[in-house]
Amino acid sequence: MELTGSRIIDADRATVWAHLNDPETLRACIPGCEELTGSPEEGFEAVVKQKIGPVKATFKGKVTLSDVNPPESYRISGEGKGGVAGFAKGGANVVLAEVEEGTELSYVADVAIGGKLAQLGSRLIDGVSRKLSDEFFTRFKDHVEGGAEE
Repeated sequence: MELTGSRIIDADRATVWAHLNDPETLRACIPGCEELTGSPEEGFEAVVKQKIGPVKATFKGKVTLSDVNPPESYRISGEGKGGVAGFAKGGANVVLAEVEEGTELSYVADVAIGGKLAQLGSRLIDGVSRKLSDEFFTRFKDHVEGGAEE
């Protein structure tokens, strides 16, 4: 499944890029993220709790950055295992462009799931995936524009 979207962020491209590479920003913006450690260069270890339909799971996995082209674009990818719930993996190609209002962040994200989660039905999974993707980029926009006040 592919998800696309964009946000206009009231900040310059260098500031938005710095936040895209900041573990504290990413931790604050990833829905359900309880822990995120590591670095952009080495990758991150993450613990994320999610409820998808009737299934609650704690996913433990990795988040990596690739195809890094500062301060314009990169791919952020994550893969987590949720025990009996199954696994989830996905990523987003993120592109930053300078616009009059600040910086336009555009993304194309993809999501794949397996295990018990895959049995929930594609419409539920599609809806949850869209919601979580939208929530991440909305939180990111708010976090960058509001500074670290959260």
